[in-house]
Amino acid sequence: MALDDYEHFKSDVLAMSSIDLNLYKERQMKRRIDSLIEKNGFKGYSEYVKALKTDKKLYDDFINYLTINVSEFWRNPDQWKILEEEMLPYLFGKFGKPLKIWSAACSTGDEPYSLVMLLAKFMPMSQIKILATDLDETVMNKAKAGLYNVKSLKGLPKEFVSKYFTKVTDTTYSISDEVKRCVQFKKHNLLKDPYPDKMDLIVCRNVVIYFTEEAKEEVFKKFNKSLKPEGVLFVGSTEQIIQSTKIGFKPKHSFFYIKEN
Repeated sequence: MALDDYEHFKSDVLAMSSIDLNLYKERQMKRRIDSLIEKNGFKGYSEYVKALKTDKKLYDDFINYLTINVSEFWRNPDQWKILEEEMLPYLFGKFGKPLKIWSAACSTGDEPYSLVMLLAKFMPMSQIKILATDLDETVMNKAKAGLYNVKSLKGLPKEFVSKYFTKVTDTTYSISDEVKRCVQFKKHNLLKDPYPDKMDLIVCRNVVIYFTEEAKEEVFKKFNKSLKPEGVLFVGSTEQIIQSTKIGFKPKHSFFYIKEN
């Protein structure tokens, strides 16, 4: 599809949704959108935009498809082990309990719920409060429902599955209300909205890889500002921060960064 039409499409999407597609890697995002338009049987961007403005389900599906929602519990177990054995004890030593934690771009809730289950090894559930945000309200509604395919749980420690999940069908599990009560979900656009402040730990994994280098650096700077001095940022396995010291982070292991004083 024509590149100039895509420019108009980006403007239309910004007006409709406040999502600025200029901040995402263009080739990757355009390919995803072209594929979606073709799959829905539209001839081009303008015809698709007209339909998005009048068809709520189509619009919701578009936002859901646009935002990247690949998620699972306990992804990259080695990193969770470092969080449990080193980073959480470090944070408790610095800030005490409970911690102020933000799970940014939380998708279907696998990550904030994983954090709750891990924190429950250190403190009562009643003390655990996690802010979880995402741009996509559809996936957050899935998170609030707390129903998960058995495949999502494959990496989760067995003790957590038996303690916090109930089998609903052969392929579906429901997470306990006790865990759900510890998480507050809010809509938030990392590229546009104000960030919360005075956080002890921010977890944002496997999301900024889809942003341009400029947008990525801006997000990391905002995360830095959002943290307390000596607070921790936990990123994904492909998201090491190049020249992290320039934006005020001290690397600690490959995926953890401590905000410098």
